[in-house]
Amino acid sequence: MHDIAFIFAGFFVGLVVGLTGVGGGSLMTPILIFFFGVKPYMAVGTDLLFAAFTKMGGTVKLARARIIDWRVVLHLSAGSIPAALITLFILNHVGPASAKAQSLMTTTLGLALLLTAAATLYKALRGKAAPVTVVRGQEVKAATPRHWSLPLLFGAIIGTLVTLTSVGAGAIGVTVLMILYPLLPLPRIVAADIAYAVPLTLVAGLGHASMGSVDWPLLTKLLAGSLPGIWVGSHLMSRIPERVIRSLLSVLLAYAGAKLIAL
Repeated sequence: MHDIAFIFAGFFVGLVVGLTGVGGGSLMTPILIFFFGVKPYMAVGTDLLFAAFTKMGGTVKLARARIIDWRVVLHLSAGSIPAALITLFILNHVGPASAKAQSLMTTTLGLALLLTAAATLYKALRGKAAPVTVVRGQEVKAATPRHWSLPLLFGAIIGTLVTLTSVGAGAIGVTVLMILYPLLPLPRIVAADIAYAVPLTLVAGLGHASMGSVDWPLLTKLLAGSLPGIWVGSHLMSRIPERVIRSLLSVLLAYAGAKLIAL
């Protein structure tokens, strides 16, 4: 019975990701903790690889459409991946299953979910995305940050957040990119966010796996449900009011975040 429930959970998260583009981590990790009683460190580790595999398909699709600005991906990765490795080193030293690490993970996850809820609601109120194209002659300028150090700094913060909670590379990452790259159209920001999340979640997920923080049979079941869910969600996207779904999601994420902080 649990096997079917895990596959259904994967399908549900995949469906929402396909419909809205909201990062799966902000949904899957709280579902695993609250509904299935999975320990936070195991939920985070498993979800990181779940996110890496689900976002790989989206990255390939976006790369073929040529809407990924690889300079932006490189800027963020230069800050986020070293930060993820440092965080993994500290987690390994402390012990991911230790009471101190568990408390840090749940509190940070709660804060990350509250931030994601705010970012999701902001995007819902903002409405539909702008055109994908950049004004001719402005391509390099659009992919240049306000200051060269900012992507490194924010990348490091997101890298740490993602490694501790598996949340942060979705709605939070998009909001950060909107601030750092004001000339870049929103669809290109979303594309860059999905693309840089792949190496980040893969590095963080494999790091957790090396510490025994990944449940491989569980990961297989979640992927078995999520991949068809993403396909269905992406095909229903134009028929279902995205603003309503995002608004409801922001309320659910805020509730889950507050509950985790109170643990």
